Amino acid sequence: MENLAAIPQARDTMPNEEAQPAPKTPQGELVIRTLAMPADTNANGDIFGGWLMSQMDLAAGNAAARRARGRCVTIAVESMKFVEPVKVGDEVTVWAELQRVGRTSMSFHVSAWRRPQRRTTCGVPATSIET
Repeated sequence: MENLAAIPQARDTMPNEEAQPAPKTPQGELVIRTLAMPADTNANGDIFGGWLMSQMDLAAGNAAARRARGRCVTIAVESMKFVEPVKVGDEVTVWAELQRVGRTSMSFHVSAWRRPQRRTTCGVPATSIET
């Protein structure tokens, strides 16, 4: 699978630091699998970033609610970086990995991956966020 469009990072890489490569496989638990549809495109014909972010928020909320066994809400997204564009017809999977549990909060690393419609190879990262 291809990691979708964004990868969460606490801060941008400083000039003297090496950039962290995107993982070659998804990390965490598969929470959502869907298809990118024509209604979700931007003016360039790629899938709108807001649609992808909403899928990632749904995944984080779902994973958090299952862990808490109750209602959960997204308080903040630390960062989001789009790595690859998502095209119409791509299969999109969203993965959530629990990073930290506090007394009244949880932090997840959420990543979206895409499997191109016309390829049978593994996916590529598209995006990820920290929530």
